[in-house]
Amino acid sequence: MNQRASLRLVLALAGAVCLGLTQGAQAQDWPSKQPIRLVAVFPPGGSVDQVSRLLAPHLQQELGQNVIVENKGGASGSIGAAQVAAAPADGYTFAVVFDTHGVNPSLIPNLPFDSQKDLSTVIVIGTSPMVLATHAGSEFKSFADVVAAAKDSKGASYGSIGSGSLGHLAMALLGRNGGLSFTHIPYKGGGPLMNDAVAGHVPLAIGSVFVVKPHVDSKRLRALAVTTSKRAPQLPEVPTIAESGFAGFEAPAWWAVLAPARTPAAVVQRMNEAINKVMQNPDVAKRLETQGITVLGGTPQAGQAFVERQMDIWGKVVKENNIKPD
Repeated sequence: MNQRASLRLVLALAGAVCLGLTQGAQAQDWPSKQPIRLVAVFPPGGSVDQVSRLLAPHLQQELGQNVIVENKGGASGSIGAAQVAAAPADGYTFAVVFDTHGVNPSLIPNLPFDSQKDLSTVIVIGTSPMVLATHAGSEFKSFADVVAAAKDSKGASYGSIGSGSLGHLAMALLGRNGGLSFTHIPYKGGGPLMNDAVAGHVPLAIGSVFVVKPHVDSKRLRALAVTTSKRAPQLPEVPTIAESGFAGFEAPAWWAVLAPARTPAAVVQRMNEAINKVMQNPDVAKRLETQGITVLGGTPQAGQAFVERQMDIWGKVVKENNIKPD
């Protein structure tokens, strides 16, 4: 029995060594074998797409390998995330996700993957205020007008990038805490939402500074309020919801890069270092800042803790407000 136990121990140790050698070889060869895919989990035109396409050419230069952006939208980003969760854990497929990733586990029943076990965080790119905006010719001249309309029996309608998006949850939280009536109109990403907002087809729209600000700058949209506790430096004249009668209100948008969970740690670390370096590039940093994103960066471990914390926070909001996917 002792001999058998010893043999099993030797075989287990040998297996662990072989696995370590295999992963070490993968990390050493990476990324020489094939192009890297960045799966943007929302359609073209939105902030996830734009962030992905901003990072891709600089990562390509940094890593010496082609980096291809592939849009895989649907179901608040969970379709693209599922594709990456099921992809080979070889360091050639990553997901670029939005804050909906922190909401989907509590919102969408029977997800085809486990958000914490099947995906790991490479890096949190950054955070941003969301902006509640309206068409330039709208009757809503201020956030106070929105509150007044939402207190009326008819309420007020707004669009977000999808059911269960952070914009949707933020407005649900605002409505519940403030006794306000809002009707949610879900869109399939920031691009379609902005198209209808600038055309005046939806009375109000909530989206990140990244996706809303260009239309505010062009005078096609009017920004009414931001969702962070402090004003956005890019929109200094726009008040926060917190300072507009809803003290303590805060709901930032965020972006992150994820990998299949069993991707070798050395590959994840190298990708993390590459993205951190790219975000320090003055051109990239300026473009992110201009669009309202405060860069976070940091380690994979810090990123994973951030994402799990967001899942906890917004999971409670989903449950307390009985929010269901459309």
